[in-house]
Amino acid sequence: MVSEELVDSTIQHKAKYHKIADFSLINQNGETITQDNYKGKIYVADFFFTTCQTICPIMTDHMYQIQKEIINDDDVMLLSHSVTPKIDSVEQLKKYAKEKGVIDRKWNLVTGDKKQIYELARKSYLAVKTDGNGDEYDMIHTENFMLIDKNRQIRGFYDGTNPEEIKKILKDIKILKQED
Repeated sequence: MVSEELVDSTIQHKAKYHKIADFSLINQNGETITQDNYKGKIYVADFFFTTCQTICPIMTDHMYQIQKEIINDDDVMLLSHSVTPKIDSVEQLKKYAKEKGVIDRKWNLVTGDKKQIYELARKSYLAVKTDGNGDEYDMIHTENFMLIDKNRQIRGFYDGTNPEEIKKILKDIKILKQED
């Protein structure tokens, strides 16, 4: 059962059984990452691209802060999806991961099939309001962080550029951990 307080009002009307779809993407080390890597985990997901100069660096810094807080917690992980997978090759993600202090066991930066990533953003993570027009210039750019529980359900949306929201996400992770 989805705890009402922890669910963003915009998704309360969505089926409470909405789950993140299965996926298969490639991380910064060239490894295939699927939903199984996140099985039984609470995780924070976002969508970014390495060449973004506006909101992404702030979001990545905030993800880094979350990583610091959860570093010794095996139940919690991070997942960042590239929205420019053609540019964000494994090598590019690896370089970015090194620059940003990504710890591999906690945080996957993933690239792969653009259509799959965009479908995940829109239909699974509900990260963007638009359905987009599907053309190559149709770029997903969202500051949303999504908190996903161990049942692959969305438990909240947060503004990844806002430090106050990062405090809230950390508090909500603690609440989710108590649900077991």
